[in-house]
Amino acid sequence: MLATLPAAVLWGPAADATNIDPPSMQVDVAVVFAVDFSSSIEPKIADLQREGHAEALTSPEIIRAISQNYLGCIGVAYFEWSSPGRSRTVLPWTRICGLDDAKAAASVISKTGDTGHMRRGRGGTSVSTAIDVGGLLLDEFPGTAMKKVIDISSNGENNDGLPVQPSRENAIAKGYTINAIAIPADDEDPHQPLASYFARSVIGGSQAFVMSPKEPHDYVTALRRKLVTEVSMNIDTHVPPMEAPALSAPTADPR
Repeated sequence: MLATLPAAVLWGPAADATNIDPPSMQVDVAVVFAVDFSSSIEPKIADLQREGHAEALTSPEIIRAISQNYLGCIGVAYFEWSSPGRSRTVLPWTRICGLDDAKAAASVISKTGDTGHMRRGRGGTSVSTAIDVGGLLLDEFPGTAMKKVIDISSNGENNDGLPVQPSRENAIAKGYTINAIAIPADDEDPHQPLASYFARSVIGGSQAFVMSPKEPHDYVTALRRKLVTEVSMNIDTHVPPMEAPALSAPTADPR
């Protein structure tokens, strides 16, 4: 079973895991989906994130990328976060080795993930918490993985809890990569896009990048393309171009 994290870190009921077999959870890549469910996440954005992740996991591109790896399996966990102490595990560590596994994991996310209703008391947007909890889940991964990734989805900058920098540096020091998908607001300032904040202050590690869909309906496409890159062990794999291009961390300073 997944090692239990401290109660102060994860709260709320955890969903039943699918295809968990710790003694043999040897995978190519372990990915933690860290999904924003703070007070700013209204129902339409919550649906976008929940269903977007479920759809991306079962897409032909992802299944193909997984099958072309060395072991042909990835490990996936999915949790929701807001302010410090406000995080909830939706999908504990689950091994995905094909479409059936992906469908089972996607079903848990779709049925159990945040709907954006009852947002009172959710708190602010603590990106540092997302990184810290994601790092703890990777620390406790019940097996081995050649690559470990924290995959953040959010519509805002860090405005609650600790500063991002120490959390970011700690995760990078452990060899983890932090990627992100930034969900732009309808009234986003074109001179200060959220994606630029994530590229500058949040992502880091080997080949880290952030993607930002130009419109909400582009979210699933952006997420799918990002996940293909994350789960592939092929060093030639890159994020396909989009109308809104991906932004990468500066190669001279991976932190």
